[in-house]
Amino acid sequence: MKPILLENLYIKVNKNNLDQKLRYNDGGNVHMDFHGATNTTIEFIINKYGIDTMNDIFKKVGNNVYKDIKDHIKKGNIKMLAKHWQHFFDRENADYNISINDEEIILTVNRCTAYEHVRKLVGNVSPNFCDQTIKTNEALAENTPYEIKTEILGEAACRQTIRKRV
Repeated sequence: MKPILLENLYIKVNKNNLDQKLRYNDGGNVHMDFHGATNTTIEFIINKYGIDTMNDIFKKVGNNVYKDIKDHIKKGNIKMLAKHWQHFFDRENADYNISINDEEIILTVNRCTAYEHVRKLVGNVSPNFCDQTIKTNEALAENTPYEIKTEILGEAACRQTIRKRV
């Protein structure tokens, strides 16, 4: 298991103490080319139908595809989102860390392997590629006691923070 650096350590995240069953737990081969297809699809939809349609699709992903995670967030169990992040970033061998304290969970992605793979595969990444994270996170938080802020820190890097709304 890849170790996770926790900056504001109250709870060390590992597979043993995030005891809820993760619904989205693919364990097969990682097909990184999926991200290239996603990048191309984002560009196609925006060019043909507009950015609002693309954002509506991302919202549906947050509300419907990740409904189980959203239900956990509604109930105050934000650790399920951290477990989801950990599972997928470990699978893709990303450079990231998760920090958990009483007030918030912060995912810092130092090197997003999806972004880097798309750049290698097709040359240029859609300027809207990271919208899938931003808009899906917004939908996950909508109508819950929490907000999820996504900050783009540079190419292939971001910080995602979930905390109680004020």
